[in-house]
Amino acid sequence: MLSTFIIALREGLEAALIVGILVAYLVKSNRRRLLPALWSGVGIAVVASFALGGFLSFTSAELSPRGQQFFSGTTSLLAVVLVTAMVFWMQRAARGLRDDLHGKVENALVAGPIALATTAFFAVVREGLETALFVYTNFKTVGVASAASIGLLLGLVASVTLGYLIYNRSVKLNLTKFFTYTGMALIIVAAGVLSYGIHEYQELGWLPGADFFAWDITSWMAQDSLLATFLAGTIGFDTTTSWTQLLGWSLFLGLTLWAYLTPKKVPLSTTHG
Repeated sequence: MLSTFIIALREGLEAALIVGILVAYLVKSNRRRLLPALWSGVGIAVVASFALGGFLSFTSAELSPRGQQFFSGTTSLLAVVLVTAMVFWMQRAARGLRDDLHGKVENALVAGPIALATTAFFAVVREGLETALFVYTNFKTVGVASAASIGLLLGLVASVTLGYLIYNRSVKLNLTKFFTYTGMALIIVAAGVLSYGIHEYQELGWLPGADFFAWDITSWMAQDSLLATFLAGTIGFDTTTSWTQLLGWSLFLGLTLWAYLTPKKVPLSTTHG
């Protein structure tokens, strides 16, 4: 529940802030008549995101057990790549995001409402598709759909509410710290999803060490217990974890957090006398 809440809150707030920037720009430039086109693009992006979630769930349910392992393992690895790339992209692009969106809107306005709707669609759909893919793989990792669904719903509601309050300047939020901390949380969740993907590939026989466990504590902690489920959804803990899983989890988490938290060098401007 906590992991899906963090995913939905982070991705949902990013999407809400993007929509807020687009809406504010149209309002301030006296182009309110184009708001329906913008909202239509946003709406289609939301529908596409839910459609991807439904497609992933339906496809997985229709596959054979071996096919499900391949599908789950592959989508897990894909989710890790996309979410990690998104976290680093947002870290680099956050400061210039507003100006970049304004420029895209201006270019779209030349071509008309359809182009504006398309711009809004692509600005939002990336967040939605990443959320659908990451939440699906997290559902598979946790294995308790009801709790994960509640976390998803609460996260989406919280993100939309926060986005609206920020747009109306009702609340002030240090977005730099917010995205830094939630980025760290997503990396930790992604490490757990990676471990799950490794496990699925081990079950297929594509990776070694499936029965070479770093630990096996199923004798005193059931895999479907509340504590085990919570740990699985947050840090990727499994009651039976192979050394291959542990190595992949440790390397990914350590190297990614190091790269994410290492201060970035800002080029010094030079002056000529």
